[in-house]
Amino acid sequence: MHWVLAITNSCNLLKYVTKFSCDIFGFYVAFIYLQKGIQVLTQQVGDGPFYLSIVTALLVLTVGYICGVIGTSSIFQRHIRRFIEDYGTPLTLIFFTGFVQIGKMQQISLKTLPVSKSFYPTTDRSWFVPFWNVSASDVLIAIPFAILLTILFYFDHNVSSLIAQDTEYPLRKPAGFHWDIFLLGITTGISGILGIPFPNGLIPQAPFHTKALCVTQIHSDLELDNSKKIKEENNFSHVVEQRVSNLAQGLLTLATMTQPLLAVLHLIPQGVLAGLFFVMGVKALEENGITYKILFMIRDRTLTTSSEPLLNVQRSKIWQFVSIQVFGFGATFAITQTIAAVGFPIIIFLLIPCRIWLIPKLFTDQELKFLDRPTASSFTMISVGGICGEGDGENADRVNDPVIQAYHLDLSPVNDRRSGVLMSVERNKIEYTERFDQEESKRNELPV
Repeated sequence: MHWVLAITNSCNLLKYVTKFSCDIFGFYVAFIYLQKGIQVLTQQVGDGPFYLSIVTALLVLTVGYICGVIGTSSIFQRHIRRFIEDYGTPLTLIFFTGFVQIGKMQQISLKTLPVSKSFYPTTDRSWFVPFWNVSASDVLIAIPFAILLTILFYFDHNVSSLIAQDTEYPLRKPAGFHWDIFLLGITTGISGILGIPFPNGLIPQAPFHTKALCVTQIHSDLELDNSKKIKEENNFSHVVEQRVSNLAQGLLTLATMTQPLLAVLHLIPQGVLAGLFFVMGVKALEENGITYKILFMIRDRTLTTSSEPLLNVQRSKIWQFVSIQVFGFGATFAITQTIAAVGFPIIIFLLIPCRIWLIPKLFTDQELKFLDRPTASSFTMISVGGICGEGDGENADRVNDPVIQAYHLDLSPVNDRRSGVLMSVERNKIEYTERFDQEESKRNELPV
């Protein structure tokens, strides 16, 4: 089925997927992580293990979250901050795996990560699932579930790819959505024969991976104060686009199936894993657009900067937009708690036509300009026909800004459709504007 989707260019429908649908799905995934963490804790037997698991999970959440905060703060040297942000969470897991062995805590029997023998299925069977023994009636029964799974993978994998190629990441290499879905069909088939979990893109791991590959640039302009320098540092100059890190992750996953590493993984308490789920869920919620809009609505208006884009929209319209998103999340999350959980991909897929036909009737184009936006840049969406509403995308990445023209900037490299170059031009525009304002203020201070 994945091959049929790839051959028929079904990924062209991604031009209609905006942050509206992605935020709802990301919100749903974040709560699934939080729910999974709670479920792991409730499986602990006895008061001692239950209490220690809760404390450990909350400590992992606290330390893991602090590591992310340090990455965006001004303490330590920037390379140290980046190291803590990228590797703080796995190091936290290692630390608290040993932490529960300190003092009297080692006397408490905690449930740990269950493992099996190396390169051996968890159940008593051979490597290959005996699909040749499946009857024709069972195949017919499985077809509807296969369709639902295909819908889920189509949306989940492509949305995670879109979010991983968000407009904030200055990518230079083009996307390959059709080829990705074709390869996903191959890996899904192999996984089905082996009876292992199906591999596909995930939220929030995919965007976290892209963010970890981003390179920041510091401007050594002496006219800028330190706060401006810190703000510039958080702007990405480019992304290290390569395949080594993905290959390394796959090889490391394969290595964890060997007996030495299986023995090490078996030492990880389930309370630590619950804390990891909490960290992933909280980080996903923190970076979600729904959370951002809710925080904007409850924030003190006097502390809201005048440059906030949402100030251009009536607050009632923002609440209406957020309410629709929360309703979509609630419907998706609710169905997964029932016996009809297998049908939740349909609810997720219906978000696309809802955005195409329903939302434009409730909001004006000017309001949607601030409430919603394309997930990826025009450069990324070229392979699926461009962004809906931007024509054929031929001039989507051309810059026509009076501020840039006023300073006679050379815009010839901008027309190569590389979003990384566009980011550089935008930074140059900001620099020139700030310098111009500073020069004007100095002239005004001179005595007449």
